[in-house]
Amino acid sequence: MLRSQTGRDPAAAARRTVGADKFVTEAGATYAGRHLIADFWGAASLADPDAIRAAIRDAACAAGATILHLHLHRFGTEQGVSGIAVLAESHISVHTWPERGYAAFDAFLCGATDANAALAELERHLRPTHKDVQVLRRGCHPGNGSSA
Repeated sequence: MLRSQTGRDPAAAARRTVGADKFVTEAGATYAGRHLIADFWGAASLADPDAIRAAIRDAACAAGATILHLHLHRFGTEQGVSGIAVLAESHISVHTWPERGYAAFDAFLCGATDANAALAELERHLRPTHKDVQVLRRGCHPGNGSSA
């Protein structure tokens, strides 16, 4: 059984959230969650699935999210890693190109989670020399505020 770093049973957490509305209201806007798109350049450990796994696990934990399943695929020695963490609160995915020093992260975090904390953990683990980050509010009803 997969357990989060807090020792919680993710399947039990998922059962508790079924039917629960994870939308958030902030500054008068109600939305599903924040969708973080991050491009890392000059990043470390991009061919190492163990390092990528640790980065994603720590990012989810820092965000206050619950990992239900984490799967990574390594394409070969010194080649890229792709993977996804399915969260009770949505997902974190990654694709790496170590030959270019580039990683693409996608983190959709719903409910009472902290996308900025997730980003900080990814940066701490992979130490990019340059990053480009976009954050979107997902699930905004038209006219309900759509910018992050």
